[in-house]
Amino acid sequence: MTEQVHVIPHNDNWAVRVANRERVESTHTTKDAAIAAGRTLAESLKAELKLHNLSGTISESNSHGNDPHNIPG
Repeated sequence: MTEQVHVIPHNDNWAVRVANRERVESTHTTKDAAIAAGRTLAESLKAELKLHNLSGTISESNSHGNDPHNIPG
């Protein structure tokens, strides 16, 4: 199974969390900063990056390796 990195709302901030890990990897005051940190982590882990909105639902998903739908181009 491909690892997943999530950018989630967290205590009036934004957090980067790897699925199935108890602690958040980092917290950020802006969503953009959390996305940048999450993207870097997802690239290093060759993981899926899942971006959540304020309600907690996934608003976007990006693959950074091991894409099960690897389509050239």
